[in-house]
Amino acid sequence: MWEPQALFALALSTFAGLSTLLGALVILIGKGKSEKLLTSSLGFAAGVMLSISFSDLLPQARDLIGLEKGMEMGIIYMDLFLIAGVFLAIGLDYLVPHVEANASADRSHQDLFRVGVVSTLAMMLHNFPEGIATFMAGYSDQALGMSLAVAIAFHNIPEGISVAMPVYFATGDKSKALKFTFAAGIAEPIGALAAFLVMRPFLNQFVIGASFAFVAGIMLYISIEELIPSSRQYGHNRLALFSTLAGCVLMPLSHLF
Repeated sequence: MWEPQALFALALSTFAGLSTLLGALVILIGKGKSEKLLTSSLGFAAGVMLSISFSDLLPQARDLIGLEKGMEMGIIYMDLFLIAGVFLAIGLDYLVPHVEANASADRSHQDLFRVGVVSTLAMMLHNFPEGIATFMAGYSDQALGMSLAVAIAFHNIPEGISVAMPVYFATGDKSKALKFTFAAGIAEPIGALAAFLVMRPFLNQFVIGASFAFVAGIMLYISIEELIPSSRQYGHNRLALFSTLAGCVLMPLSHLF
């Protein structure tokens, strides 16, 4: 069952997904907590999510759905699934628990745990279809799969920052931040496995496009409602703004690799 090209494609998806952990290295090399670092990381993460949503996920969703339903219906369905994603994110926001106050985490950092958990869930939902795409590309064409995996790897590094930093600052626990980042990244090879073992008969452009629009809605909500306000609560408003702009500007450059 596991022919060589399938194993190769799964390895590519695993490499791309676990590159998310490289973003978590920011907390390992840092010497203590810095509110400026937290501000810039949260702002940058917001810019990354905004950029992913508007320049990657939504255009792909519109085009993929449009291939099956026509371009006009592609736009309509894209908006509907985008709205559904926003409402799911609102529900997650109410359901995700707050971290318990403790001596190792400042009171002002408590809400960051919710930000980190919701960001982890969003990245898992984002990485799952990415894993499917990487697997299918690597399974059909090794060169194409390698190019896509490298691009996604660069893509995933700043995503790791958006997960690790809030969890670390909320809990003071580097190992917990790494665990959350790992959970976000491992969703990619899980998506690859699902593509190979279960979903192949059901995958089509409409399903993949709808999932992209759905995830974009979740990311937009997290960026606007959680990450941007959190980045500005420490008083470094200009740093928060420029960090968000940096995330928006730099993220598309990952497509050059």
